[in-house]
Amino acid sequence: MSWQISLCVVTVLMTVVIALGVPVAAAMGFVGIAVITLLKGTQLWPSIGDIIWNTANSFTLVAIPLFVLMGEIVLRSGAARRFYMGLAVLLNNVPGGLAQSNIMACALFSAICGSSTATALTIGTVALPEMRKRGYNDKITLGTLTGGGALGNLIPPSIFLLVYATVVQQSAIDLFIATIIPGAIAILMFMAYVAYRAVSDPSLVPAKAPQYSWSEFLVGLGQIAPMTLLIGAIIASMYFGIVTPTEAAGFGCLLALVLALCYREMTRHDLWTALINSIAVSCVMSIIVINGQILGFAIVQTGIGRGLADALAHADLHPFLFFSFLFVLYLVLGAALDGLAMMLLTVPVLYPTLRAMGFDDIWFGVFLVIQVELAQLSPPIGLNLLAVQSIARDVDMGTITRASLPYAVMLSLLCFLLYFFPSLVLWLPATMK
Repeated sequence: MSWQISLCVVTVLMTVVIALGVPVAAAMGFVGIAVITLLKGTQLWPSIGDIIWNTANSFTLVAIPLFVLMGEIVLRSGAARRFYMGLAVLLNNVPGGLAQSNIMACALFSAICGSSTATALTIGTVALPEMRKRGYNDKITLGTLTGGGALGNLIPPSIFLLVYATVVQQSAIDLFIATIIPGAIAILMFMAYVAYRAVSDPSLVPAKAPQYSWSEFLVGLGQIAPMTLLIGAIIASMYFGIVTPTEAAGFGCLLALVLALCYREMTRHDLWTALINSIAVSCVMSIIVINGQILGFAIVQTGIGRGLADALAHADLHPFLFFSFLFVLYLVLGAALDGLAMMLLTVPVLYPTLRAMGFDDIWFGVFLVIQVELAQLSPPIGLNLLAVQSIARDVDMGTITRASLPYAVMLSLLCFLLYFFPSLVLWLPATMK
């Protein structure tokens, strides 16, 4: 069976199975086993057991449940609320005020949480009532929550990048380092936009910002210090080679638990809920990854990746046209698929072509993260949009989508900026080595 026919078979099977309502994770596993059986009969079935065992025993993937648990503990300890209120004091005089606090709080909280949706939900739960009470317009508030939440996987450590590192056999630490500059650029773009909106349309923000004394300013510093130190300790311990990402996740859980004990807000029931949620999230992600690896194995056996790479090489396609195709492809897929499933479906097919076209693994991982964050802002199933609507039940989805559109445009511009200046991604990992 030629690679062209194999590609058609995989595409048709995936489309039909998903259209029948089968979850994407199960669809990937089913299609993978079906394709393997069509190619070799039952000859390769024993390899499926090896794939499941090797994936479940990946040392890198062990970090995922630990990072999820760390975020759950921080969420229930009261640290997120204190952190947000401290930022509100420190950024009080910046144009946009609390709206700027949303961006910074999402950026820093995502470094612990590792999830865009959880970040938008957590910060939104604290921020939305406070901003409405102070007179901020929802047009500026809602966008900062969905857009700020979209920084979740772009700020290290990122759960998505841990899975990507396992799939392409790259260093998770290098991928984490590579996101620092793009993440900083995204934060600056978002904050500059919020400042512009606040200055150009004063009706979006309160007429007069509250005034804080020096003692309140110092209290604000004290409120953000624990979370900042926690984030700094985790990231620094990885980047300076003291611990692996998995060990850093365990270390972070310990620090988060110490922080929770100091705040004395988390009950035994809260801790039990955090453990249960961590197990549930980790199990769902493990099922997706394992089935994605089965499909990836099937695609490798069919030779689709190699055939596609050879065809594009002979077509002499310009890299920018291929990049533009990837951008549109992921934009379309992101409107219908979860980010993790989107990556596991496409990377096995595109990886040989990416290498043949000269795209770097680390660079593509960062580009893919931004595309996944764009998917979080894409209706009809943009998870950040749904998360914020679950808080602001009196606001329709159209209003939330319009408020989020400028942030989606900025993330799109960031993708093209990284294409024309790949050193924004690759310079820091190379320098730190």
